[in-house]
Amino acid sequence: MPYNMRIIEINSQEQARKELLRVNCDPGGVAIMSGKAVYKTIKVENVLSKAALILKQTFLSKGGEASVSRGTADFSDQYTDVLLSGSLKHFKQSIPQLKVQPWGLKKIAEELEAIIAATEAFPQRTYQLGRHSLSISPEKTLVMGILNFTPDSFSDGGKFNDLDAALKHAEQMIRDGADIIDIGAESTRPYGSETISAEEEMDRLMPVLEKVLAVSSVPVSIDTYKSSVAREALKAGAHIINDIWGLQFDPDMAKVVAEFNAPVVIMHNQEGTEYQRDIMSHILEFLRQSVEIGKAAGIDINNFIIDPGVGFGKKPADNLVVMARLDELKSMGMPVLLGTSRKRFIGEILDAPPEDRVEGTAATVALGITKGANIVRVHDVKEIARITRMTDAMINAKYHRR
Repeated sequence: MPYNMRIIEINSQEQARKELLRVNCDPGGVAIMSGKAVYKTIKVENVLSKAALILKQTFLSKGGEASVSRGTADFSDQYTDVLLSGSLKHFKQSIPQLKVQPWGLKKIAEELEAIIAATEAFPQRTYQLGRHSLSISPEKTLVMGILNFTPDSFSDGGKFNDLDAALKHAEQMIRDGADIIDIGAESTRPYGSETISAEEEMDRLMPVLEKVLAVSSVPVSIDTYKSSVAREALKAGAHIINDIWGLQFDPDMAKVVAEFNAPVVIMHNQEGTEYQRDIMSHILEFLRQSVEIGKAAGIDINNFIIDPGVGFGKKPADNLVVMARLDELKSMGMPVLLGTSRKRFIGEILDAPPEDRVEGTAATVALGITKGANIVRVHDVKEIARITRMTDAMINAKYHRR
């Protein structure tokens, strides 16, 4: 009979082991071959040229591939990006040798090790948040339901800017499958929103927060970039802080989050929409800076959740690039929150108003989950919760098939 041939995508050693066992490979062979069956390409940016040459030579000597700029060889380029390609075996053989080399190569080796570990097995996170327990894992995508207690929300136009309506909406989102309720008392849309004082934000937020906390069977997140608002909300019993400026707007925000040992969503943001270099490089650099700010203030490394900030400081085409390359965020080894719900770039593609963008949002959510999103922040909880359940079931079937 003709050969039956197909390409198999293998992203981790565990997947490699399963595929090797399916061809009835000897257990000893499985141990030897599993590292060779996983192929990775890692880009290391802004490496000192003399360090890059050692990095390249080391990697080539182990059988991998390495590319640097043309000006690296004669040092006409002081710095270069390096593209490393090879199996896990090539990386694991190279890393110990790089750790004893000068010019920052020890740090590069440690970061290569961390990135490989992050992409090999996502770390399970379980948070005990008051009486609530929240688990983040690749098996189940969490749904964060949006409760806008503002008169100028782009998506619902202040529809829930009333205590009774807001409470009923929160309860309905929980019934519809929300794992977290995210309350915002200031519109943070990147166009046409009105900045308000911390005092006004607290005047809006605290009454609805008190009511929601009293009835909510799920953790409550607060969408704010002001440390004074975050402090009062956490004192009142809120569980998570969602900062659209990634701890980089208010210098006291990181201290407040650390003080309450709260999980924090750090989102990429910027003024304007211009980028001087690759957009994903910029986003990752911003998020890493946010993590360093948080760690310096005492935030536990396990309390960070990262958000690429779709729709913030980005042109419509940029948002599509972020969606297409969302899996690059997995390099940080942290849970990824995706907030695309009813966003403007969806409306521009579908020529649809905010209230008619559920299908477009669903498309971004499904794609986002396949690329590593762990939490999705949405308005249409019932519909999107079904999307996440179906997408999770399909993805998990890949890893558990016989």
